[in-house]
Amino acid sequence: METGKKGLLAESSLALDYRYFWSVTILRFVTLFFLFCVAIAMYFYPGGNIHDPNQLGYSFTHNFLSDLGGYTARSGDQNFLSSFFFNMGVFCFSAVGVSFLFVPKLFIGDQLGHRLAIAGSCFFVLGMVFFAGVGLTPYDLYTDLHIFFALNAFRLLIPGAFLYVIVIYRSPVKNSFTLITTAYLVSVTGYVIYQLTSGSALDSEIEMVNQASIQKVIVLISIVSTFSLSYAFSSQFKFIKKGAMSMAPFSTARFKG
Repeated sequence: METGKKGLLAESSLALDYRYFWSVTILRFVTLFFLFCVAIAMYFYPGGNIHDPNQLGYSFTHNFLSDLGGYTARSGDQNFLSSFFFNMGVFCFSAVGVSFLFVPKLFIGDQLGHRLAIAGSCFFVLGMVFFAGVGLTPYDLYTDLHIFFALNAFRLLIPGAFLYVIVIYRSPVKNSFTLITTAYLVSVTGYVIYQLTSGSALDSEIEMVNQASIQKVIVLISIVSTFSLSYAFSSQFKFIKKGAMSMAPFSTARFKG
């Protein structure tokens, strides 16, 4: 373990800056870009939902995010601008998966933490690949594939979040990051259970409103959690650069502030 610590601390400043760019800067940028694209897509959405084609514009409670990505709106109108921005935003959000490829080496000083981070990153990468699949399969053109990607994307994030809860807890960063990631894990798990036990949004307008509203909430929680992880990784960088990892044994991480 000591060899791993010394090896990482001896890395050049350029190598550390490169890893910081991918595991911290990109995480924040793609998250903000996704929000921007969704906001623009909502603005240009013509209207309609699965129960009311006459609805004007986009509704937070009556439309799913996937409605934004269809080439034709639920109203029957052409939906080029909305679908362009939404699908681009979702596809670019998959860059979060690329970021997680660079994260595990931040925890190389802790052999177990490093291995858990590698496993967790694998699940996050797969989850982001599925999110990219959502953007590449508009619901009105590839319905079955779109549903497959949308349903399984969050399911893949559950083991990834669980593993990173352990990784962050074992690291020297503040416990608040562990708590936020734990809250995200509980939220995503609850959302997946809800998906498995709820009825179809086609059955009633009430069911549609419930599912569409909960979807927005879990996406917002995911965005907050992504930002939290980026700051946790940034804090880990500071410990690496200061050489603090060699002075703060991981076994005492539970006493951190």
